[in-house]
This record gives sequence, C-alpha cells and structure tokens, in this order.
Amino acid sequence: MTDGDRLIQMLATRSARRGQFTLASGRQSTLYIDARLTTMSPDGLSLIGPLALATLREASWEVDAVGGLTLGADPIAYAIAYASQIAGTPLRAFTVRKEAKEHGTKRVIEGPFQAGDRVAIIEDVLTTGASALRAIDAVTAAGGKVVGVLALVDRQEGGREALEAAGQVVLALATAERIVAAMSRPVA
Repeated sequence: MTDGDRLIQMLATRSARRGQFTLASGRQSTLYIDARLTTMSPDGLSLIGPLALATLREASWEVDAVGGLTLGADPIAYAIAYASQIAGTPLRAFTVRKEAKEHGTKRVIEGPFQAGDRVAIIEDVLTTGASALRAIDAVTAAGGKVVGVLALVDRQEGGREALEAAGQVVLALATAERIVAAMSRPVA
C-alpha cells in the first residue's frame, strides 16, 4: 500500500461520515469530512507532511513557505514544514487569520511569512474554494506570490474550478470519490 493509499484509508475511517450535514460553505451534504481527525493525529501528521512535500516537489513548485486559512490548513502546513526540515529543504509555515487581531501587531498573517515569499496555499477540505481565495487575497496583499493551492481533500464540488478560474493551479492529495470508495471497502 502506498502512502497515498494509506492517507485515503485513514481519511475514510477517521474523518469521513455519512448523514445530513451543513458544510462551512452553507451547502447541505450527505458526506462530511472532518480532516482534523486525521491531520491532528500523530500518524496523520507523519504521513501527510512527507506526502505533501513530495507532491509539491513533483509539481516543481519552488516555494519558500506554506500556509492557509486557520484552522484547517494549520496542522498540514506545520507537518509540511517539519518534513521539509527533515529532508534538508526547509520551508516556513504560516497561518492566515480569519480577521486581523485587534491588539499587538494587528496581523492577518502569523508566523515567519515574508513579503516576496513564493507560497503554496494549503487547504484541508476544498469545497467551494472560498477559504483558499481568502488566504490568497491575504498573502497577495502582504506581498507574497501564490504559486498554487494544495488541498488535502478535494470534495469535487466546484472548488478546484473556482480556483482555476481565478488563475490558480490546484493539487489534491485525496478526492471525495476515492474516500467514499474506501469507506465501502473492508480495511486490509
């Protein structure tokens, strides 16, 4: 079993649920994927970091930093940064707040992000693309150059298309289709 297959299985068994759900986008769905149940677990982090880093490298995305809208993107970005340090090619991780702090530095972007950075925007579950677009806007406003969006899961509900229409390249480690297929298979 490949690391990609292990990730699909982990998402299918830990993060995916059937039922009636209202998503963050406001859409109704019979499938809910709470990626945090995978991304915040030790084995999830240790799998996702190297897999996402390899995906960025295979796509030839030469980035300085990775990050996205808090909270979903945070553990993924941190796992990538950690894996990049172990691999000897360090990338910095950052967090985009949903709104600027009203005290201190009043930043929207937290962490070692720098103007001029080439950035991969991280998304945990891509549905409409709205969260990634908010992160893209924040990074661009702060002087960063967005190379593309890396999603842990593409729900295949128009988010990829919305981001591509905005000029972004989108990569995904998993799709809802593959997760649903794994939900119906017995664990090996």
